[in-house]
Amino acid sequence: MIRVVIADDHPVVRAGLRQIVAGQPDMQVAGESADGDAVLAVLAGTPADVLLLDLAMPGAPFPGLLKQVLSRYPGVRVLVMSMHPEDQFAGRALREGAAGYLTKERTPQDLVEAIRKVTRGGTYVSPALAEQLAASLDKRRPAVAHEALSDRELEVLRLIGAGRTVGEIAAQLTLSPKTVSTYRTRILQKLHVRTTAELIRYALQHRLTT
Repeated sequence: MIRVVIADDHPVVRAGLRQIVAGQPDMQVAGESADGDAVLAVLAGTPADVLLLDLAMPGAPFPGLLKQVLSRYPGVRVLVMSMHPEDQFAGRALREGAAGYLTKERTPQDLVEAIRKVTRGGTYVSPALAEQLAASLDKRRPAVAHEALSDRELEVLRLIGAGRTVGEIAAQLTLSPKTVSTYRTRILQKLHVRTTAELIRYALQHRLTT
């Protein structure tokens, strides 16, 4: 029996995922979490094989949370789910150790297939994403500027793109406003732009935020 933990902040999404998983003869829902801070606590008290992890939940930022899950629970396969297009975050998630990436536009059967595949030790990506990842191996292909950002810098850029102020970002990421401002300065330099407005435009153009 494949034990699945569902981590998503939207009750309707969790209910849908719960119904899909519970409807499979070889799967069961072992636990649920509505925010990033509670994921580790749920895993600590719940034996699990697969974690369905939403990329954009409140609480602990995704990159750090993924690393903690993989470090503390190496036997858990993490299948990242997101509203964001595959070409923006999938490659980074897979490089950080995720076992697969699935957009929420995919079908229930795709989800079931993904869970079974990562449980067997495989990596789940869509055919389109597989082609993109293969193309990215071609060093002649120019990389997008935000690929040079660290995980934390990318998280700050996403929040800036969503219109958050320095204070709001600091509160959400548990950082000081000064530290957030330092990240903002580094992002400006790496993306070769000068203003916050340009950062917001960049994030929207590259679909880094909803």
